[in-house]
Amino acid sequence: MTDLTFYTAPTANGYKVSIALEELSLEYSARYLKFEKNEQKTEEFLSLNPNGRIPVIVDHSSNDFVLSESGAILIYLAEKSGRLIPRNDHLRFEVLQWVMFQMSAVGPMMGQAMFFQRIAAPKGIVDDYAIGRYVKESRRLLEIIDHRLSDREYICDEFSIADIAIFPWARAYRWGNIEVSDLKFLSRWFELMEDKDSVQRGIRVPTGEYPVAYSDVADLSDATRRNSEKYEA
Repeated sequence: MTDLTFYTAPTANGYKVSIALEELSLEYSARYLKFEKNEQKTEEFLSLNPNGRIPVIVDHSSNDFVLSESGAILIYLAEKSGRLIPRNDHLRFEVLQWVMFQMSAVGPMMGQAMFFQRIAAPKGIVDDYAIGRYVKESRRLLEIIDHRLSDREYICDEFSIADIAIFPWARAYRWGNIEVSDLKFLSRWFELMEDKDSVQRGIRVPTGEYPVAYSDVADLSDATRRNSEKYEA
């Protein structure tokens, strides 16, 4: 048995944890939950996370400790390994601040932009006001990240869980129809992140494939249809 069992699916929140696991070279077994089969709502999985959401880890090296919520998992893995988070209190809380920025702002706003365009709209539920609002707010948040990166390589100078938390969401800008071509520091950071082997491995968990949402050229129409079929609007 590996040290960790990792319950996941091909989503930004799942990629956050798989990138961290790969970067930290931790042994884990990935369990792919199929949303179209409602596997995240089974009695077995709900016993691990009553909220029925991925990701979840079970740490077999620590009395089968169960932990959900991607931000909490990132912090747990970083502190357990002594990497990807500074030891200095001020620097540590700066990293945590940006993790929380992703959890409270980037994820929810971009998630809603994607929901109304990639799940609701294909079902005939079109809300132009909601789409406009969430796309505009997502763009504003990406501008904040771009400004942050104007004088540094990584979100908090050194590569950390702040970068790992933000990247899978921000990189899906095309899936949310958010224009970023003029955000040169953000684009530079995307390239820096995607050059990392751990990122390339992590975003291919659990499917083994590069996420279509991150493609700059792929036709997203078929992916949108298949995505919409997985979820209720």
